[in-house]
Amino acid sequence: MIKTLRMSSVAAALSALATAIAPDAVLAQQFPTKQVTLVGGYPAGAASDTLARAISDQLQQQWGQPVVVDNRPGSSGNLAATQVARSAPDGHTILVATDAMLTSNSFMFKAIAFDPAKDFAPVLNAAKNILVLAVHPSQPIKTVADYIAEAKKNPGKMAYASSGPGSPHHLAGELLAQKAGIKLQHIPYKGGGQAINDLAGGHVPSGFLSLSAARGLHDSGKIRIIAVAEPKRFSELPDIPTIAETVPGVEMGSFVALVAPAGTPKAVVDKISEAAAKILKDPAVSKRLAGAGLVVTADPPANLAKTITDGLKIRGELIKAAGIQPE
Repeated sequence: MIKTLRMSSVAAALSALATAIAPDAVLAQQFPTKQVTLVGGYPAGAASDTLARAISDQLQQQWGQPVVVDNRPGSSGNLAATQVARSAPDGHTILVATDAMLTSNSFMFKAIAFDPAKDFAPVLNAAKNILVLAVHPSQPIKTVADYIAEAKKNPGKMAYASSGPGSPHHLAGELLAQKAGIKLQHIPYKGGGQAINDLAGGHVPSGFLSLSAARGLHDSGKIRIIAVAEPKRFSELPDIPTIAETVPGVEMGSFVALVAPAGTPKAVVDKISEAAAKILKDPAVSKRLAGAGLVVTADPPANLAKTITDGLKIRGELIKAAGIQPE
């Protein structure tokens, strides 16, 4: 009996010592202990929502805890970002962020309730979101050269839809206008879904859209994609040229990333990052996302941190050069 008690005491002491030595590792081993929520800043069907739903079920299977997707659209993703920034730093609330939320919004709004560089722990740069320039089929525009010519005929009257002020879609239009020497009219929407619906309905003549949302309507003939805003042609649409083939320098990258509240233990961050990356790198998942216009990158936390820092600098300079005033 005494021997049993002594062994029990020794085991308890060793357990306490292990917790004291490596509390993060113990937390990571136990994580998750309850429901995990993937918070998105845009409506269902957006690139961030598409990615979140691609990983949520498999994360739930791996972890044995519910993993739910909670979209909180509004203020170009700021509402969702603010919610996550103020959440407990335990890994159970994760922001499915876009580059607009982590970079451009800092310059597009006079005040936001979070600091993208300080209030989040980078988890994973999950995927690149391919952006495209599309027009309504009624438009006599088949190429980027046609688009520029049409814009020059009526300066400031060629309108393009975007998913919101400061979004990469908005900035892609600003960059094209700068590089091509044309004036375009920006029509911002509260999310890509509304923008693409109005384009398909003929209420706006053109739009910079996420391929993940535009692909189906292009395939059905309801809109016409004329170019991608990438350095190279997208492998899934090899016949569609890049904008840069006509106007060098017009490239606008966009990404979807996972971030957690600042202060989330590194071991927990690493566990989430590794689990999500493994799912995304599965050939079946990668292929499905590529078909939706999302190219898996699965870059680790350190790479994402640099991407955010670089993005804040580059987007800030572009927004200033375009003369865009914060709201």
